[in-house]
Parts: sequence; C-alpha cells; structure tokens
Amino acid sequence: MQNDVPITILAIESSCDDTAAAVIKDGKILANIVADQKVHEKYGGVVPELASRAHQQNIVPVVQAALEQAGITKNDLSAIAFTVGPGLMGSLLVGASFAKSLALGLNIPLIAVNHMQGHILAHFIKDEEEQKVPSFPFLCLTVSGGHTQLVVIKDYLEMEVVGSTLDDAAGEAFDKAGKIMGLPYPAGPIIDKKAKEGNANAFQFTLPRVADNAFSFSGIKSSFLYFLQAQVKTDQDFVQKNLNDLCASIQYTIVKHLLDKFRKAIEKYDVQDIAICGGVSANTHLRSSVAELGKELDKNVFVPKFEYCTDNAAMIAITAHFQYKAQDFSDQSVRPQARLSI
Repeated sequence: MQNDVPITILAIESSCDDTAAAVIKDGKILANIVADQKVHEKYGGVVPELASRAHQQNIVPVVQAALEQAGITKNDLSAIAFTVGPGLMGSLLVGASFAKSLALGLNIPLIAVNHMQGHILAHFIKDEEEQKVPSFPFLCLTVSGGHTQLVVIKDYLEMEVVGSTLDDAAGEAFDKAGKIMGLPYPAGPIIDKKAKEGNANAFQFTLPRVADNAFSFSGIKSSFLYFLQAQVKTDQDFVQKNLNDLCASIQYTIVKHLLDKFRKAIEKYDVQDIAICGGVSANTHLRSSVAELGKELDKNVFVPKFEYCTDNAAMIAITAHFQYKAQDFSDQSVRPQARLSI
C-alpha cells in the first residue's frame, strides 16, 4: 500500500446498550455518533434481549450518520472495525454481523477490537483539540459497569492486567447503591451530582480487605444495604431526608477503595504516567481524587474527555488504527466473545 494513501476506518461499538459508530482518518476522529437506549430505564438495568433488538434498529442509521458527518462514503473506507468483546453476546453479535458483512461486501480488511483495550487507548484519540498523551509504560485504572482493572500499558497493543475485581465492578456498585436508594438507572451520574450537595463523612461503610492488586465491591454494597434497612425500620423517610449525604458517603467509599489500590500499584510499578478510563472515570470525585493523588506522588495524570469515558466508537476506532498499522486483521470466521481478557 502506498504511504500517501490515507487509512480511513469505520468503527462500530455495540458491546452493551449503546449503538455507536465512528470514522477515523490517519488517527484523527472525523465522526463519533452514539445512540443510547432509554428502554432499559424502567427495568433498573440493561435487559440483554431488548438491547440486541435496539441495536438492530439503530445500527444502520448510526453508521450512515457517522459517514455523513465524516464527509465520506463507504467506498472511501480502508477497513471496518468492530467490538469483538467483552460484552453482552446478543449485542456483540449485531455489531459483528454488520461489520463482517460490510467488510466482505467492500472487500476490505476486518479488524476485531477488544473493548477494554479501546477504553485504555481512548487517551490517544485525536479530535479538534490537541491533547497530551501518556508515555509508555504507564499504569491505567480501568473502571466501568462491568470491569475494574489495573493495567500496565507497555505499548499501544501490549498490555498486562496486574489487578482486577474479585466480584462486582465499581460501576455496578454505583448502580446497585442507586437502586437501593430508589434512584433511576443508570444511577452513577445521579449519585455524582447529588454527592456535590452532601457530606461524604456523614455515614461510614465497610471497606474491603483484599490482596494488594485486587478489588472487591460486594461487601460495600452489602454494608450499604444493611445500613439502610436498619434505618428505614425506624424512619421510613430516612433515604429521602439524607439522600445527598448518602450519595456523598457511598461515592466516597467506592472511590477510596479504588484510590487505595491505585496508590499501592503506582508505588509497586514505579511509573511516571498514570491514567484512568472507562465509564466510571467520568465521575467527578474520582477524577479530582486521581488528580490530587498525582500531585501528591509527583506523577503525570491522564483522563479522557468526558465523551470518551463511556462506551463510544471513537475508542474502538483509535485502537483499530493501531491494529491496522500492525496489520492485525481478522477473517470472516471471527466470533464475538462475551468474556474476553486483554
């Protein structure tokens, strides 16, 4: 291939309940479209069957919108990328099937992207604003609804998971705590907002004791649930009367657990650059706490822009860009995997 031929990739993300498509040209994002699914709100969580049906409805208009925003046609594409996993199998199948069919029809390469690698490489997304990027090796705390991991990034496509949760993920802990308080799904952003008006020291909840690089959130959820059950027995309006303080206190507990583990890992792996990513990295208390930790330890801190924290196709596109340059392609036999490690 000639060096002056641009690398233009269409990327599709459908791992959970957001249908997303992005176009990247020579490493720069030209379009990033996301269609969320409101249908899950009344159920208090994502319903897999409803998610896959919504992806089928959304994927064509979302891809078309991305191509139009980028000012290109499908014939300008160099490759098609898609999220191969981890995620909900029904949702992944929609994106994979569409990407495989389009790549086959256009006779261009197919790139299978790991969703979690995408979150990490979101730090390297180039758009209209120039931003600093971490230097290798760096340590990343990946926090989302389905995963909580500590990852050492040695190069764009060389990563090592050095710590993970033993049970639930941080994002799940936020959403379950919100559900216990009667907040709508997803509860994480609501807790973040209400916590700003509350006292983080109003209530104390149990912090888990687990091995150095491991996380655990099931005990925090149980502690929170049992506390509220006891309080509501004596005052049925306890939650509403103390909602802001409850949000601030549970948020403080979850973030403290994350930061305690992150601090130990930073000291252990002795890196100069540290980062966070994933949906929970949009949490303002976590972002500010990591910034303070970086100052204290004299480390360079990197956090993606808000729109690149939650699930999006731009992160799949930038990962696909590096895979394209490495000639890391897949054939038509590739299948999505609900469980997939980095």
